[in-house]
Amino acid sequence: MVEIEINTEFIKLDAFLKWCGAVMTGAEAKMYILNEEIIVNGEVCTQRGKKLRVGDTVEFNNEQYRII
Repeated sequence: MVEIEINTEFIKLDAFLKWCGAVMTGAEAKMYILNEEIIVNGEVCTQRGKKLRVGDTVEFNNEQYRII
């Protein structure tokens, strides 16, 4: 599991995918989210603007990310 540090109270899911390097562009993030390929805290998430906070986990492309 990769730990990704954020310096704000929360980060939106699409921005997080770019921040951690899982995707290159916001359009790419949107496509994966809408195709139900992103799992947040064990559940498929289709909300681009989902607010992620410290302790949340994101799974994508056989990789797990934890927000610290």
